[in-house]
Amino acid sequence: MADKGKKGKAAAATAAAAPPPAAAPPPPPPSSVPKPQDKKDQEPKKKEKSVQPKDEVGTRKGCRRYKWELKDSNKEFWVMGHAEVKILSLGCLIAALVMFTGTTVHPLLTLIITMELSVFCFFFIIYTFAINRYMPFILWPISDLLNDLFAFIFLVGAVVIAVRSRQTMPMHYFIAVILIGVAGLFALIDMCLQRKHFKGKRVRRNALIPPAGKEQKFDKPKEGEKPPENVPEKAPEKAGEKPKDKGKGGKK
Repeated sequence: MADKGKKGKAAAATAAAAPPPAAAPPPPPPSSVPKPQDKKDQEPKKKEKSVQPKDEVGTRKGCRRYKWELKDSNKEFWVMGHAEVKILSLGCLIAALVMFTGTTVHPLLTLIITMELSVFCFFFIIYTFAINRYMPFILWPISDLLNDLFAFIFLVGAVVIAVRSRQTMPMHYFIAVILIGVAGLFALIDMCLQRKHFKGKRVRRNALIPPAGKEQKFDKPKEGEKPPENVPEKAPEKAGEKPKDKGKGGKK
């Protein structure tokens, strides 16, 4: 019995000395549990178009740039009055050419009218399809200004030739001459409209000088090495000849 009592006391002592069992960690809150990502979020996002300014080309390229250039060129061409004036000049010249078909006309008249018609059509196509925006190396306002000046001079000369070449003028011939003079007047008006492009602008220096080419790259000597000096080349020795001793004198 005594042994059993001792064993019971020893078991109670070891049980009291043993540390209490660790408590289980509390479950994580539902908000911290990672949710599976949607497939839409995992897919790569498409590149969004960059926001571009309305008054400038910005970084537009390709079709976006051509659309902007086309709208801006036509807006400037029609708002400033160049298109209307050129259309009126074209109409007057075509009507004058039609009026001259039934009568004998000086060949210079038909030559001047067809020449001015082709030049006006050329500038109309250039500005309508914004071709001038892709050729900045040509000063288009100055070229158009010179074209209007020469057109006015040629058309006034055509009126003088038409009046001097005929003593009697039928009605349709007289109307054609008046239409040529009106076309020259519209060219003068267009020349006055071209002056708006030059107000408040200055010509850039070296604007017509082409860009410098790539500089030639020369082989630089490495550090610590001297550049090779100009060593005189030796004349090739002929076969059978002995090298001459420069130190020895002549025969005694």
